[in-house]
Amino acid sequence: MKILKFGGSSVADSEKILNVVKIAKQKMLETKTAIVVVSALSGTTDELINLANTAKSGKDYSVSLNNLKDRHILCLKEISLYNLNSNSNLKDTENIVASLFNDLSQKLNGIKLLKEVSSKTLDTIVSFGEILSSNIITFAFNISKSDNSENTSATFIDARNLIITDQSYGNAKVNFEITEKNINKFFENKFGIYVVTGFIASSEDGETTTLGRGGSDYTASIIGSALNVSEIEIWTDVSGLYTADPSIVKKAFPQNHVSYAEAMELSHFGAKVIYPPTILPALNKDIPIIIKNTYQPEAQGTIISKQINKERKTICGISSIKSISFLRLEGGGMVGIAGISKRLFSALADKKINVILITQASSEHT
Repeated sequence: MKILKFGGSSVADSEKILNVVKIAKQKMLETKTAIVVVSALSGTTDELINLANTAKSGKDYSVSLNNLKDRHILCLKEISLYNLNSNSNLKDTENIVASLFNDLSQKLNGIKLLKEVSSKTLDTIVSFGEILSSNIITFAFNISKSDNSENTSATFIDARNLIITDQSYGNAKVNFEITEKNINKFFENKFGIYVVTGFIASSEDGETTTLGRGGSDYTASIIGSALNVSEIEIWTDVSGLYTADPSIVKKAFPQNHVSYAEAMELSHFGAKVIYPPTILPALNKDIPIIIKNTYQPEAQGTIISKQINKERKTICGISSIKSISFLRLEGGGMVGIAGISKRLFSALADKKINVILITQASSEHT
């Protein structure tokens, strides 16, 4: 069994989606089952958030909504040209896409009337991106033909039926006990290709939740861990985990191998190749994560595993985070007063503000 995750840049348009199909079907030569976890089409999640905010403000969002719909329909039709005998399947998928956009339009209209968008509602809005892309990519699998896997069909899977979380909308916490039972029960004795929505899940009472931005990686790791697969492949637009951001440091290069601890540290502090929570489920089962380049599938990529690369002669990597707020609390009235730190960090925690670095003067003045 193979777990392959493809990010938004890997499924940005029809050409890239067909490349994903080619890669996944090649992997089917090695196994009887491939689980393909996909993100929304590149930029779609941001556009959905913008639509929700526009609706909240009471402004007209119809042009943007129609443009987003046209993009998905065009992508679908371009894929259909790959196989001229796909008209019946095309009509079915077009109807699914149209129905999803009708549902999205109704929800945006509700936001406009109420002039309010809660984190719960926003999770529902952004979930449409993954559901749309997964249906389109399932269509692409089912009309594509190859010499080696001509009869392989794909099935759309809504991850909300598998992954159960709490109600921390926007960054929900997974109930692994229930989730692993769901996944194992569903995939028992299953063969073929399964296209799974990344990023989204559901609470125990059936409400749509999300796993945080970048959460499609996490979806792949959760499923891979539950099924105890041999490896989890994360396909993106770079050839692995680089020594630094290659868009900033031109001489940066990918590492062939890093440990779980190194990858977790780098991702937590800004390396965007992998979403930080992704690593923990794989680490718990000692499942290697492989970062691969969708556009250069022959490239070695980076293996993330428990093993430490003792032959490395350079640092593992340098990462950076943008848009960080620096907060200084100071004053003579703090000196010798017990509980100041607790009050500060409790106030931040109440607003779900994550603190990544803390320093305190020994005098307790700052």
